[in-house]
Amino acid sequence: MNQHCMIPVIKKPQDYQVYRISNHDTNRLAIIFDSASADNSLTVCIEIFDPGGKTPPHRHNFAVEMFFILKGEGIAVCDGKEVPLRAGDSILMPPTGIHHIRNTGSERLYALCFMVPNEDFSELIRSGIPSQLDAEDLSVITNLDTLVSC
Repeated sequence: MNQHCMIPVIKKPQDYQVYRISNHDTNRLAIIFDSASADNSLTVCIEIFDPGGKTPPHRHNFAVEMFFILKGEGIAVCDGKEVPLRAGDSILMPPTGIHHIRNTGSERLYALCFMVPNEDFSELIRSGIPSQLDAEDLSVITNLDTLVSC
């Protein structure tokens, strides 16, 4: 039997640090857990895309990135293949696949994003421009009914 008591790391939405990677980005990333807070090589964040917002096409050398769509609709593109996304969908981006996500709806797109291993993702996010969650963001993040209605 394990004699060690492991204390979980618990964070609330008001603890999330939010950034835009650059001034012209149309999406924000709210870091939930990363290497600094979880003492492990992963990044978990909520990515919030404004209407028409998208990530630039990019790839990861060895990390796997997974998105679970909380609210909204969009398109994921990986190596030229397009897949529509809506609340309740999930998509796994393989290492080295050139990919991006685009919000195609008239409202914000919210995605829970996991990257394992971190591959300097949280460091990139944290090097960006600090931002914050607004009332709409907090409503989506704290209201689980958004998942029930999908």
